[in-house]
Amino acid sequence: MRIATWNVNSLNARVGRVERWLETFEPDVLCLQETKLADDAFPTRTFEALGYESFHHGEGRWNGVAILSKVGIENPIGGFGDGNEPDIDARIAWATCGGVRVASCYVPNGRSLDHEHYQYKLRWLDRLVGDLDGQCGPDDDVVVVGDYNICPADIDCWDPKGFETGTHTSQAERDKLTALEEWGLVDVFREHHDAERVYSWWDYRGGSFYKKMGLRIDLLMTTRPIADATTVALIDRNERKGPKDDPPSDHAPVFIDVER
Repeated sequence: MRIATWNVNSLNARVGRVERWLETFEPDVLCLQETKLADDAFPTRTFEALGYESFHHGEGRWNGVAILSKVGIENPIGGFGDGNEPDIDARIAWATCGGVRVASCYVPNGRSLDHEHYQYKLRWLDRLVGDLDGQCGPDDDVVVVGDYNICPADIDCWDPKGFETGTHTSQAERDKLTALEEWGLVDVFREHHDAERVYSWWDYRGGSFYKKMGLRIDLLMTTRPIADATTVALIDRNERKGPKDDPPSDHAPVFIDVER
């Protein structure tokens, strides 16, 4: 079972790339973030033609998350499933795909350490832990993937010193990842790779991609049963390349292969 995540930074702008990637890599499940579409604008039929069911949770101009699956979509939930007030943004979608409980997440950016959006980010991550508690357990088959907007460690940031006073590397954010790990999730990519300068996001500006100035913020967090069955974990950095008339997202797809 191949499970992938990709922040496409506007599905309208990237739908052709997504189609080609699906045809080439044939994931069983692809989670998308930052679709920037309302639900009625989501290209369901485009993905149906490639053999994928889809579930989308969007709001229009901003945010938006989706799950595409060749192995079924059961019990879909748009937003948190905890029964509390809906999130102000469309940032999480849940579904069961081939017996695996899947969440596609677009964690808030945070903007700056003194911004309310940063506090929203921390609260959002707390709520994610609570949502896990209400839906599944650490012995279940669970993957919580997406753009976390957090570098788990300094090795995941091209310039840790330069980020010391900003978001994405702060201790409070990393503590929230630790809380997810204490719940029972594993950063499965790091179980397969310990190399430096391995990133999933690069700024469009200043030639960051070619200068290797990136961040690893697109994570596949899985429960131990999935992590133990994972044989491959890769970032497709080739998808970050492309001409101006077929522009790439600033994020690359990340995927794992799970064998049972």
